[in-house]
Amino acid sequence: MSDWVEALVDLKGHGVPVALVTVIRVDGSTPRDLGAKMLVTLEGRHSGSIGGGKLELLAIEDAQAALRKGEACVQRYPLCIRAGQCCGGNSEVLIEVLNAGPLLYLFGAGHVGQALCHVLRGTTFTVHLVDPRPEWLDDPALPKAVVKHSEPWRAFVTDAEWSTRVYAAVLTHSHDLDREIVADLVTREAAFLGLIGSKTKWVRFQSMLKKDGVSKAQLERIHCPIGLDLGHGKAPKEVAISIAAQLLQMAQA
Repeated sequence: MSDWVEALVDLKGHGVPVALVTVIRVDGSTPRDLGAKMLVTLEGRHSGSIGGGKLELLAIEDAQAALRKGEACVQRYPLCIRAGQCCGGNSEVLIEVLNAGPLLYLFGAGHVGQALCHVLRGTTFTVHLVDPRPEWLDDPALPKAVVKHSEPWRAFVTDAEWSTRVYAAVLTHSHDLDREIVADLVTREAAFLGLIGSKTKWVRFQSMLKKDGVSKAQLERIHCPIGLDLGHGKAPKEVAISIAAQLLQMAQA
């Protein structure tokens, strides 16, 4: 397995945006042939190679720029003495932006959580499913693209990325656990924070969270009940569809 493939698997598992640089055309003498690939992160770390030297340095810079813009592009590099290489040919590369879509941190691998993983399969979201219960997290029916986290929620939250591309949904099996997680997440940067439950649960939770020191402004960030109002369906799949609809709506806003 190529080192860039191994790196891509690892980066995808951690939700790190990365640019895939592929040689798509060569003219004359070039250091690498068609199909040579290299991965580049926003910080400039790279795996694989498209030829080294000035060519590779320029491609890394262009890959970082593509990541900042979030757009794919094609670049052509003349391999002449002026450019620092004397091969005499030309290399053209395609730079694709991967793993740059929204992240969903899904707390709770129960019936609704699993249904939501299935509903979101094939969408722009990369789903990170957090639950220390192996009997739920290790369900073989879960989509393979779901990134599973068996550690306690606090450990996951501490190490996870928190930014405007992060969406969080709290759907655990315990009201007390829901409250603990939401009280922590509301202090972190995220585009969306949703909590499963009824309107009655939310009234009770607001009172308890205020006692925990959560401010009015922070409470207003929490979407509870989570999901769009699509009717009175309460089956896990129906609830999951309403949540997915809200997440996709928010991500496209």
